[in-house]
Amino acid sequence: MLDVQDMHAYYGKSHILQGVNLRVNKGEIVALLGRNGVGRSTTCKAIMGEVPPKGIVRFNGEDIAGKPAFEVANLGIGYVPENRDIFPGLTTRQNLILGLKPGQKDGQGRWSLENMFEMFSNLRERADVEASVLSGGEQQMLTMCRTLMGDPELIMIDEPTEGLSPQMVQRVASLLKEIAKRGIATLLVEQKLAIAMDIAHRVYVMGHGQVVFEGTPDELRARDDVRKEWLEV
Repeated sequence: MLDVQDMHAYYGKSHILQGVNLRVNKGEIVALLGRNGVGRSTTCKAIMGEVPPKGIVRFNGEDIAGKPAFEVANLGIGYVPENRDIFPGLTTRQNLILGLKPGQKDGQGRWSLENMFEMFSNLRERADVEASVLSGGEQQMLTMCRTLMGDPELIMIDEPTEGLSPQMVQRVASLLKEIAKRGIATLLVEQKLAIAMDIAHRVYVMGHGQVVFEGTPDELRARDDVRKEWLEV
């Protein structure tokens, strides 16, 4: 579904991504691991078109490298950024509705408002209050659910459990598993190794702007050298 080959990206003169190669298949959860600053978030932004990429980026066989973010989104890629970009002055319900694509009506895709309220009762209870009053965990849920309302075929999620309580972390993990059950592919940037290893089908480890390991969670567990050099603080 997503095929990235020899992708490079720059911030000014800084060469951040230095030949990234990865793939994500339909219904697959792929974790992108690594220490802060190695290029994981930039990888998502380059795929999404928020940072100009060089190299090959294909989605469902179509070359999307260099397309603007709104075109990438319309092709079926959703993106949940690390900073939880909610619209604080709008209600929870209004935020969710804004996730719909142009011309799409609620319930036409795999997800609906009622789906979101069934999975997350907190969002139902706060449906008509401003999103600014939601807790950090509720805002994270809202951001993920709003992205799903656009019915993406692939969703990229950057650090969804950062700063959340253990209970909320488990709810995020449950949602990620439900996303995969519905045939949606997921590229997950995650700092919490235990969560990523529990739910991912495959993992990539990044270091210095490149992928330094690819394999299953079990294969990574067996590689003490990789974990010590690229993951452990």
